Amino acid sequence: MKQKKKGYTKLRILSRDEKQEILKKLKQQFGVKDIPGIVVQRGKERLFFFSGSFSESEIKSLEKTISIERVGVYFAKLVLSAEEESKVRLSIEGTQILKEQITKNIFELSHEQMEKWMRGEELQIETGKKGFLVMKYNGDFLGCGKASEKKITNFIPKNRRIKDKN
Repeated sequence: MKQKKKGYTKLRILSRDEKQEILKKLKQQFGVKDIPGIVVQRGKERLFFFSGSFSESEIKSLEKTISIERVGVYFAKLVLSAEEESKVRLSIEGTQILKEQITKNIFELSHEQMEKWMRGEELQIETGKKGFLVMKYNGDFLGCGKASEKKITNFIPKNRRIKDKN
C-alpha cells in the first residue's frame, strides 16, 4: 500500500455545478462572466485554472500514481467566514487572467500607493467599501486586497514583494 506525503491533500476537479457556484461569486464580487477551462481545488480553499490537454480522468489516474502538487495556475482562494457567506479572493494571476472581465470592485492605485502595495504594505485609506477589491495600476492588475473602514489589507506573498534597496 502506497503512503501519501504527510499533509498531502488530493486534487479535486470541481463539478459543473461547483464551478457555477464559484462563477456566481466571481460575478457578484467582480463582474466576471466566464471561467476558462476546468477548476481544480486543493484543500478547502485553493483554486486552480486548468486548460491543458489532460482530461479529468487522466489527471485522476495520474494522481493515483504520483503526488501532484498542483494542476494549472493558482487563481483564487475561497475565503470561508463564519459570519457571512464565503467569498473569492483572486490571486495576482487570477486578476490578470480575468482582467478583460473584471468590471466591479476595482481600486485604482496612484504611483505612490502602487509602490507601497508592491512592497507588501497595507494602504491606510478609506475607500467607502468593504470586502475584496482588485488592485489596479496604470492598466495592470496587481492582485486583491481587502478593504475595511480605514485600510486595505495586502495579500501579496512575501516572496513576491519588491524589496527596499536600503
